[in-house]
Amino acid sequence: MILYLSLAGFFIFLAAIAFCMFFDQAVFTRRGTIYRIKTKEKKVAITFDDGPSPVWTPLILDELKKAQVKATFFMIGHHVQKYPEVARRVAEEGHSIGNHGYAHSVILYYTPAEIEEEIKYTEHVIREITGRTTRIFRPPKAWVRPLIKNKIKEMGYEVVLWSLNSKDWVMFHYRTMVNFLVSRIKGGDIILFHDSGSVLSLEGGDRSQTVQAITFLVEKLKDKGFQIVPLEELIDV
Repeated sequence: MILYLSLAGFFIFLAAIAFCMFFDQAVFTRRGTIYRIKTKEKKVAITFDDGPSPVWTPLILDELKKAQVKATFFMIGHHVQKYPEVARRVAEEGHSIGNHGYAHSVILYYTPAEIEEEIKYTEHVIREITGRTTRIFRPPKAWVRPLIKNKIKEMGYEVVLWSLNSKDWVMFHYRTMVNFLVSRIKGGDIILFHDSGSVLSLEGGDRSQTVQAITFLVEKLKDKGFQIVPLEELIDV
């Protein structure tokens, strides 16, 4: 019986991983959020979650600088405290910063009071270290209830998801990721990447394919006449 339960749990885990690899769970929670901007302008936003990372965020910033584009980084408060110099560099180089919670906790069952405490403390950490005050929040894994969405909005934040998921945590080859994104891109799209973590952890991981994807993606998008802008600018459109 124990062996049966262990095998059943293992197959459920594999099924969950396969589901996440080939399907974007964010489609279930998009209602009442900003996940794409309705516009005829060929403007899109590139966003990164789960950083800052002392290894991958600087490499990503180098590529963004070469490509001469600005992105948006949804930062985890604990990582901002742990790697303040990297967080400051993101701000100093003109990129947007978003609130991604303090510890990447699943907020699906948070109470309104708990989500207010988490967002406010993360906001405090980001402001103290980077000098920036952000009003955009991305719930970890996109899991958020309507009640909590309303509470976040009452706090003056926009709840932001994405319309295109690079699935870079799966470690697809960067050309595969970029070709997938470019084949589906439309004006107003919000693209999701990660600058930290892996399938099993919030830190470390291998974001080398993400780093390589940036210049290739920017070139492809510019060839199609798209402009890459910070998220706030896209929202203002």
